[in-house]
Amino acid sequence: MGPPPSSREDGGEDFERAASVPTPERVEVPDWVCRALEAIQVSGAYLLPIRDEAGEIVDFLVAETNDWARDVTGRTSGQMRGRRALELWPGSTGSGMFHVFKRVCVSGRTFAEGPFEYIEARDDRLWPSVVTMRIVAAGDGLLMTWRAHDDEQRLISGWDRAQRIAELGWGEWGFYSGQVIWTRQMYEIFERDPLDGPAPLEDLPSLVLSEDLPILEEQLRTLFDYREATDAEFRIRHRHGIRHLRVVIEPVLDQRSMPIATRILAQDVTRSRRRERALASAHEQASRDRQRAEEEHNVAGRLQSMIMPRRRGVIDVAGLRVGVRYLPAGHPAPLGGDWWKARPLPDDRVLLAIGDAVGHGLTAATLMSQMKAGLAGLAYTGASSDRLATWLNELTFHTAQSFTATGTAIIGHYSPADHVFAWTSCGHPPPVLVRDGESSLLETEPGTMLGVFEDVEYTLTRTELRTGDMIILYTDGIVERRGEDLEVGVRHLMRAAGTLDGHDPERDIDTLLRDLGAEESEDDICLLLIRVL
Repeated sequence: MGPPPSSREDGGEDFERAASVPTPERVEVPDWVCRALEAIQVSGAYLLPIRDEAGEIVDFLVAETNDWARDVTGRTSGQMRGRRALELWPGSTGSGMFHVFKRVCVSGRTFAEGPFEYIEARDDRLWPSVVTMRIVAAGDGLLMTWRAHDDEQRLISGWDRAQRIAELGWGEWGFYSGQVIWTRQMYEIFERDPLDGPAPLEDLPSLVLSEDLPILEEQLRTLFDYREATDAEFRIRHRHGIRHLRVVIEPVLDQRSMPIATRILAQDVTRSRRRERALASAHEQASRDRQRAEEEHNVAGRLQSMIMPRRRGVIDVAGLRVGVRYLPAGHPAPLGGDWWKARPLPDDRVLLAIGDAVGHGLTAATLMSQMKAGLAGLAYTGASSDRLATWLNELTFHTAQSFTATGTAIIGHYSPADHVFAWTSCGHPPPVLVRDGESSLLETEPGTMLGVFEDVEYTLTRTELRTGDMIILYTDGIVERRGEDLEVGVRHLMRAAGTLDGHDPERDIDTLLRDLGAEESEDDICLLLIRVL
């Protein structure tokens, strides 16, 4: 049965409709009904339908009961007779029993079930019980009998349900009496028709897979030779495929310690074994993935160290003092693709660049090496930053034939002759200019990320610098935090940058990293602090 109602609201519609129809004042019960109820040894009642003006059944009247009738809440015959069903048994609406009453009354088909769980409500209490019930159409009403099971019967019923849920069966074979007893679940486990009765003990080996026969034979040998209980697992054939059984066999001994019967407890553990195999497979796959990721991390780290061995320090070049800091994400976070360039060129300009190859791990490290090496070679052509960006984009795009390759970058040249920083953005966060203690973003067309399209033109922006100015180039690891917009991180960076004095790049970088909470970053961080001398 379904869950019971805890109050009348659970069957509110049934109660409202019933309340609209008055209870019949006088009801005559045929003599044969009274005699039939007297012949019934269990609790019995005769119910008459109560109908509304449309002729639809809205309730039932308990017209008669036998003298020993007791409902599941303990009401006696006198306490039930003459009262309405929904008043006595409100739990019948939520459980579906009230609709069973109506169905039997309309269709004439008998209802016989049990034992089943039924919960009734009375005096703001719930009354759980296990009952067997039979309802038949009789005359103008219903003849209903029921039996509430005692604790022992409830335990038997509960054990039967437990066997079904746990896929557990029990059997006993008597060696001298020849009597064999099986619970219902044993028939399901061994796929045997209950009409054929239990299988003889000697037939069990024919059900077991040939590879597992030695296990069963050893169990039986232990049973008869050593008269000891055994616990083993073997497989049998079943209509649903191969099933795994855990089987406990114990002997029943007489006073001379001779076996007179054997008992078998069998449990179908196929689902458990499937879960164990799936879990073992998942663990094995996770272990392989973890090992592969570790190897990739190590390779990417070595590659990154070879390509970008310098991770901090100060570079003095052509009227600039450049502070450099690279912080990889903490292990086990995968390595990123951040990179930087700061070097003088033959035409007296200084190449200043920072970039981020999208992704992590070996792929990002490989792409980072190609971007950095490609830009280093292209820079010696003497071309402007926007042309270098176009060529680097083409290089990155064609790299994508073997794997997904995109990235961002700021590429620029500083000319010491006129103090001009000519630069191009390839989808990268904008530089920050610090002048006279005030910070601002250098605005330009953001440009397209590298490697997305083959033919891309980029915008060249010229920024005139003064002595004492400081430009900060950075990757998104320093401004990006989980749950925050990137613009919020950039504002934090600008605020922190306005407090720097610019005299010691190393100390200024430490200040920025501390103020921006770099230890919380889940990505690599790359910073260039460029001060005009």
